[in-house]
Amino acid sequence: MTNPTVIIPGVIFFSYRSVISKEKVAFLEHNTLVLQVSGRFSIETANEKISMGRGQMLLIQKNQLAELTKTPLEGEDYQTIVISLKEDLLRKIVLEEQIEIGQKYTGPPNILIPENEFLSAFFQSVIPYVRHPDERITNALGMLKVKEAVHLLLYTMPELEELLFDFSEPYKMDLEKFMLSNFHYNVPVEKFALLTGRSLAGFKRDFQKIFGMAPRHWLQERRLTEARHLIETKQKKPSAIYLDLGFESLSHFSHSFKQKFGKAPTEWSSIHH
Repeated sequence: MTNPTVIIPGVIFFSYRSVISKEKVAFLEHNTLVLQVSGRFSIETANEKISMGRGQMLLIQKNQLAELTKTPLEGEDYQTIVISLKEDLLRKIVLEEQIEIGQKYTGPPNILIPENEFLSAFFQSVIPYVRHPDERITNALGMLKVKEAVHLLLYTMPELEELLFDFSEPYKMDLEKFMLSNFHYNVPVEKFALLTGRSLAGFKRDFQKIFGMAPRHWLQERRLTEARHLIETKQKKPSAIYLDLGFESLSHFSHSFKQKFGKAPTEWSSIHH
């Protein structure tokens, strides 16, 4: 069983693997709590890398692009419980509890949650749901579990209130800096627009101003230039880099490379090795 089992649709998932897996691009749309049952979980974004093992918990802020690596360790499979903290549920908690929403959250986007007895007990209480996915657990009960998770997170780290209850749209971030850090992710231009807090039209307009060309064209150029750099200076093989640079296939990469530089990447690498 490698696919996540859905415990509560859209909210609680259980993922189990017996082999290592790497997800090149995950777009994390919701705030997400990851409970590591066994094995190792790593998340790498443009700015940071965090790993955690058995018994640890990580809160991941929404609207991030990341690489996820899931690794079974010797003697233990990879198992994780993922709880999606969706905005409608968080809004409901704010309304029910009359929580004051503070200013925009500006802290770190990924936070390892320090262990305590309450959270450990919560963790244990979710495991039976996972062990018996075929039992008819009602969604109402599942939602109570998710609410409990939110309350325990706030009890453990009150400062998380700003992260969890930040409903502002992603602000217009520095487009140039964002694109230079994230150009290698193979996601549609629409997603880049969303992540920088712009409509598609606004994104294309700002992009043209900054880079002097359309986003698709720039992405292609930037990825090919980076590929040439890696082949020339790092002696990387074309087959080892095309996916990391956001190309769909090796043939598409080779064709585009040859169009731009006049030689196929394999010829280029034999000249520069």
